[in-house]
Amino acid sequence: MFKEKEGLFPVIHKFAPRKKVGMLLLCAVSLAVFLWVVFFDKGEAQESNPPIGNRLFREAGQKDNSTTIESVEQTNAGQSASTVKPPPPVYFKGYTLPPGNPCESFTLPPPPADKKRTGPRPCPVCYLPVEQAIALMPDAPSFSPGVSNLTYIHEENSEKPEFGGYPSLMQRNDSYDVRESMSVHCGFVKGIRPGHQTGFDIDDSDLNEMESCRGVVVASAIFGAFDLVRQPKNISEYAKKNVCFLMFVDEQTEVFLRNSSALDGSMRIGLWKIVTVHNLPYDDPRRNGKVPKLLLHRLFPNARYSLWIDAKLELVVDPYQILERFLWRKNVSFAISKHYRRFDVFVEAEANKAAAKFDNASIDFQVEFYKKEGLTPYSAAKLPITSDVPEGCVVVREHIPVSNLFACLWFNEVDRFTPRDQISFAIVRDKIMSKTNWTLNMFLDCERRNFVVQGYHRDILEHWSSPPPPGATEIVHPPPPVPDETPQTSSSITTSSSVTEPLKKVPSKRGRDRKSKRHRKVIGNFA
Repeated sequence: MFKEKEGLFPVIHKFAPRKKVGMLLLCAVSLAVFLWVVFFDKGEAQESNPPIGNRLFREAGQKDNSTTIESVEQTNAGQSASTVKPPPPVYFKGYTLPPGNPCESFTLPPPPADKKRTGPRPCPVCYLPVEQAIALMPDAPSFSPGVSNLTYIHEENSEKPEFGGYPSLMQRNDSYDVRESMSVHCGFVKGIRPGHQTGFDIDDSDLNEMESCRGVVVASAIFGAFDLVRQPKNISEYAKKNVCFLMFVDEQTEVFLRNSSALDGSMRIGLWKIVTVHNLPYDDPRRNGKVPKLLLHRLFPNARYSLWIDAKLELVVDPYQILERFLWRKNVSFAISKHYRRFDVFVEAEANKAAAKFDNASIDFQVEFYKKEGLTPYSAAKLPITSDVPEGCVVVREHIPVSNLFACLWFNEVDRFTPRDQISFAIVRDKIMSKTNWTLNMFLDCERRNFVVQGYHRDILEHWSSPPPPGATEIVHPPPPVPDETPQTSSSITTSSSVTEPLKKVPSKRGRDRKSKRHRKVIGNFA
């Protein structure tokens, strides 16, 4: 065989120089190489070659596979959102207390049979211990139905800029057309940064501190030196370090506090950080008070939750326990107490007129306007809504778009009509609820009176003889938490809890003194 090949080689070599035979040989060799590549090396080529995208990036200078893959993912994310979808947003969906927790089956006891006391009173509330309430603070925000992107209108170049902008009726109607992306009037229309040359102006150092509040805010306000600063009580060390306690005051109140030696250079009184407001937007202190009450989400743009309390109230329960009880446990983003007696807007309006709370003609105009928009007296047809009238001295809420929208539109009604926010509450709530499945928690007034104690305005305290009646300042604090004897479960939410009894004021003799004066007989002069 070897000899045959050895003999064939000289023959090929002999004819190779010839032109035609050389070309034929060249074609045969090329065909053999082509067939080898196509049939034998195809699989190896597929395994060794990277995808087209990777080859492109490798040609562009990529060195290794990990960098190549990362670059492909970045390019795909930039080119098409449909190629690499972002993860779905995470929302807080609520929780339920485990079986056996005393708060899970807690019911209000019947009111005490005291015929001498028929007015409003506090009632027991079942709070979780502070440590558990803090642990249950949601990591994610609640879902905002109807609106997910809310921005605010500013009219910097307006000829007559007003603090609220005074939207037209067309703009007002449009603001109630709830949709995913909205831009509405919400105070501070003169500028982009609320509190900076917008009316209701605040020093930049205070604004920066307010913007640094990223968790829970407790806020109140005193204008016209109308109230005294009341210190919160029963506040946990964790809340003292992590909750922002801010008291807004006007220049007149700041002077009064300095003259009374209650305020020094640190601008703090106990837990309260005192923030002085300049260039108040309204002449009426009641309207000025509505700015921080309803627009805390604008003054604290990075805060997650806020608790507003009127200055006449003293906070006596930890803020985290209040948030857990009235927001997180109910899985709502807004909570406010019902009025203790009235639940109809029309009855509330008449009561405001009888007490001379505001100009009667203005109240009548507002009520008639709402009647034309469809507001009706409260009836069982509105169930499960149990009241149209809030007791607005406490507002507990989460700062998400839909609750912020509600607060903005409620403020716009107060700005357009009367400052009696109880009258405008129901119309705003009903309009938003008709467009979304948003709900709020209207809890009992007696529950509100469990965590805040109402005091007296400064002018009343100053008119009393010194010292004032014990009932004005002294309170009896609740007993220690009821020990829980329920066996522990494996649930992440433990079964311990505490039932806080209402705070009781020490009875005062002022009522009897008034009664004796009222029945004093006048003896005529018969001489």
